[in-house]
Amino acid sequence: MTTALITGATAGIGAAFARRLARGGYRLVLVARDSERLERAAADLHARYGTESEVLRADLATEDGIRAVEARLADTGNPVDLLVNNAGFGNKGAFGTVPLQDELDMLKVHIEAILRLTTAALPGMRERGRGAIVNVASVAAFLPRGTYGASKAWVVSFTQGVLRDLGGSGVRMMALCPGFTRTEFHERAGMGTDNIPAWSWLSADRVVEDALRDLGRGRSVSVPGKRYKAVVALARLLPSGKLGGVSNKAARTYRTD
Repeated sequence: MTTALITGATAGIGAAFARRLARGGYRLVLVARDSERLERAAADLHARYGTESEVLRADLATEDGIRAVEARLADTGNPVDLLVNNAGFGNKGAFGTVPLQDELDMLKVHIEAILRLTTAALPGMRERGRGAIVNVASVAAFLPRGTYGASKAWVVSFTQGVLRDLGGSGVRMMALCPGFTRTEFHERAGMGTDNIPAWSWLSADRVVEDALRDLGRGRSVSVPGKRYKAVVALARLLPSGKLGGVSNKAARTYRTD
């Protein structure tokens, strides 16, 4: 049975991936910080889809958390065929107003964890000649917007660069760049959403469906929703100095995982 490991698996896009993959017959490894939520998620997936799920409590802002997930990915006796690097968070406030440790924790989760978990997963995938890694970024990757956007830009660049190096290996990689998505993300970060128009929201299930379709098509970047494809196209056309206005309008609270 095909196995998928999902970080940040108990809420939002991560939970949507878990539901969709369970429905598709995957065995799951659910990774998150909250043991109780992990157990509830595993029980719910079993009740709804009959799938078996491992639960792995790990905080990817810590060294111990990253090491625990690395070890699971390196387990050749129970190989992981699909890795979804979804865990992430946002900090409320402009750069310079956010405590430095909070910024460093974000970089550990968004950059170091993705780098290390990808490194742990790839040897087995390359040896088997198959496998896939989805790294959840954001449309904010294409808009100059502080540490969050910069970290997500790294995710996109890293994913495309590694995919190029994997040519002919049978392993796929893709950066998923959603726009505003109905999750717990903004609430957890203490960010208001009243100024975000209703038409701009996507459902987490829609984001996952688009992501898996694009992964199957071999795309290196997936941007769900026509409106967000247009935002990214515009961002790529405009000189970087002109993007500030786009960023202020489209990314005032633009932090979505």
